[in-house]
Amino acid sequence: MSNLKIKLIRGRAGKNKRQLATLDGLGLTKKDKEVIKPDSPQIRGMIRKVEHLVEWEEIDSENL
Repeated sequence: MSNLKIKLIRGRAGKNKRQLATLDGLGLTKKDKEVIKPDSPQIRGMIRKVEHLVEWEEIDSENL
């Protein structure tokens, strides 16, 4: 099963409540923070809502 490595590349200041809630749900609280999440439709949807603020890449679970 693959995972997604997600990194917050832009700051949270000035974003609306829904974007901040999505970032909180992903666990991205500070700029340049990286998290690893399982690849699922729910996580992909969250990434899509804040795609202008994050970078992401697929990684294999063996590379953790």
